[in-house]
Amino acid sequence: MLVKNNNIIVVGLQPWDSEIGSNCINIAREFARHNKVLYVNFPLDRISLKREQGNALFSHRIKAVKERKQALEKVQHNIWNLSPACILESANWIPFTPIFRLVNKINNQRFAREIKKAADSLGFTNYILFNDSDMFRSYHLKSLLKPLASIYYTRDNLMGVPYWFKHGRYLEPEVFADADAVTANSTYLAKLAQKHNTRSFYVGQGCDVQDFDLEKVIAVPADIASIKSPIIGYIGVLYALRLDLELLETLATQRPSWNIVLIGPEDQAFQSSRLHSMSNVHFLGRKDATELPGYLARFDVAINPQIMNEVTIGNYPRKIDEYLAMGKPTVATRTEAMSIFKDHVYLADNSADYLRLIEQALAENDP
Repeated sequence: MLVKNNNIIVVGLQPWDSEIGSNCINIAREFARHNKVLYVNFPLDRISLKREQGNALFSHRIKAVKERKQALEKVQHNIWNLSPACILESANWIPFTPIFRLVNKINNQRFAREIKKAADSLGFTNYILFNDSDMFRSYHLKSLLKPLASIYYTRDNLMGVPYWFKHGRYLEPEVFADADAVTANSTYLAKLAQKHNTRSFYVGQGCDVQDFDLEKVIAVPADIASIKSPIIGYIGVLYALRLDLELLETLATQRPSWNIVLIGPEDQAFQSSRLHSMSNVHFLGRKDATELPGYLARFDVAINPQIMNEVTIGNYPRKIDEYLAMGKPTVATRTEAMSIFKDHVYLADNSADYLRLIEQALAENDP
């Protein structure tokens, strides 16, 4: 049954102005087709407030905190974006989970007051709460806001990240159990949630691919237009926690005639990697989302060279939808989450598979 004529409050790990795009924003836009949506940016803690002082993307959020006046604006039809005026205590450094729980509850109370104030101003007397994986800041929101229903959305195995694991190993199972329903974007994550809540469901993951249409690409960006084929490309964050650096080095070394194009922000591991000294590896940096179809149009083969770990094994890579929407032959690491693409993507288990399958993809080049 389609949810219609409701008010929905969305909280989560990515703000509305996220630089890398957000599946949760796509979901909020889909909600807004038939409902009113309050999309809440996560509140800043004291450490983040200090760290992001010079970041233009955070300027309006910092202003809300300093002026103690929340920023609430309508960003599109049926969607309002809230930047809370509260500041949270930086608590994750606390080594003892019982003490962390006390501070976290205070943070939740501050956050809930801001949400309630915005909801009241919009006339949201009854609403559904949709929580995109925010197990700490939103831990108590169900009891504090008393929504009609509380839905928890899990789309990454956060227990594979030390930051989340320290206290999350205790809190996440409780968040799962407390939710009226848990939704997951991969079968792997749905199985993890089902251990704590039988009302856990695999719902897949939607993706807005209307711009990823080869026929809409008018011009190819200059910095990739000059790179010769074959281009083996990747678009997304370049983080060693998620991507296999050694595999990429092997591809570049074993196939010097291939040009490896990597588009996205880099972490320190990538910045200091041997890839930067290889003549057939091209780092093109972060690009605006509107530019990505133009870059993808030049790829001969698109890849998703995930490294296998607890974080990635259950991860649903949205880029696969975008690659396929553009009709690009795609080679990706085999994971449980990728099994749903087995009839459309070349799945590799190791570097030898990648070399063989990329050659096959180049030869077949079949959308």
